[in-house]
Amino acid sequence: MTVKIEKVYDGGKTVIRLSGRLRSEHLDEFKTEIKCDHPPIALDLDGVMLVDVEVVRFLNTCEENNIELLHCSPYIREWMVREQERKP
Repeated sequence: MTVKIEKVYDGGKTVIRLSGRLRSEHLDEFKTEIKCDHPPIALDLDGVMLVDVEVVRFLNTCEENNIELLHCSPYIREWMVREQERKP
């Protein structure tokens, strides 16, 4: 399955909907999409089925930069927490 990116403008906030299997090779495209918009920005992860560790780290960085994560599955959220705990 390919990755799908869709932008929706919702009440003054840009929501970037991501779906598919997100891997590290997609990160440059995600970063470009985020840079093209002004805050507030949210990533809707409802359609995300699978991620790799680099995507998990990217999502942690997004939250650190005040990008809201919507519909983040429990397994991704748990992995994000474990990655944060591993930081020195």
